[in-house]
Amino acid sequence: MTSNNLSKDHVDVVVIGGGSAGLGAAIALGRSLRSVVVVDAGRPRNAPSDHAHNVLGREGISPVELVAAGRAEAIAYGVRFVDDAVSEATRAADGFSIATASGREIVARRLILATGLVDVLPEVDGVAQCWGKTVLHCPYCHGYEVRGQCIGILATGPMATHQALLFNQLSDDVTVFAHTATPDVESLKQLAALGIPVVEGEVSRLDREGTEVRAVVLADGAEYPLDAVVVGPKFEARAQVYEWLGGEVTEHPMGYFVETGLMGKTPIDGVWAAGNIADLSAMVSVSSGAGVMAGAAVNADLVAEDAATALELAAVR
Repeated sequence: MTSNNLSKDHVDVVVIGGGSAGLGAAIALGRSLRSVVVVDAGRPRNAPSDHAHNVLGREGISPVELVAAGRAEAIAYGVRFVDDAVSEATRAADGFSIATASGREIVARRLILATGLVDVLPEVDGVAQCWGKTVLHCPYCHGYEVRGQCIGILATGPMATHQALLFNQLSDDVTVFAHTATPDVESLKQLAALGIPVVEGEVSRLDREGTEVRAVVLADGAEYPLDAVVVGPKFEARAQVYEWLGGEVTEHPMGYFVETGLMGKTPIDGVWAAGNIADLSAMVSVSSGAGVMAGAAVNADLVAEDAATALELAAVR
């Protein structure tokens, strides 16, 4: 069950974010008998998707079902959950003080950020409405489901040609719509050599039925029937807590992220990061694994600190 009665608590670790990365970290720590609270605002990036893929042993599972199963596993190891947003994060004498929107305060010795990222979509009518269904970005997450179909690549940045090549592996009916980012000369040659047409002109909207794409409609009114559209979102890490603590995000051609070292350690002492906040390309299984590694690293750090404290106490006896 979810704990909703924490006014002020002292724990070993607070994990912010209850998706795959956060749950992976929480379970690793719970299995090491650490006191752990997961604070989760309930805004999973993959909420629009019906299925998660490349998850070993759970291929095609609903993201909602996957998180529910992970929560149950974490709770079985003593992890507590607070369904709330973090409103403030500061340094405390004994670690970090985390305040939530509903007024809880949790003090933790260590902090793991697993808050993920936000997909900033192209501002084309129909893209947001079909996102995660028939508007896609990753061939490994959803490409198999549109194999052999008529696929359009909406070019908004430098990755459009790369996406076209990847989806061309899955279908012989791929078209690039130049939109706001016409491919360079070399890319055009490469696309032509592979028989991938490029349509000039800005896209005004997607013709759709519910979440099903039917066609791309250009500003001049021309329509091109399609089954799926591939876009290149800007990936913005949910890094507000990190910035509150004095951290700085790292720019990336596709957005920005929190840069980490070995096993997710950030430049801020006592803070680790795992999942999409630190790796913009991480899929569900990768995020989960990164969370486990971050959890293991935090436990080892706490073990070392406890041993050093014990040694100091023994020296003064």
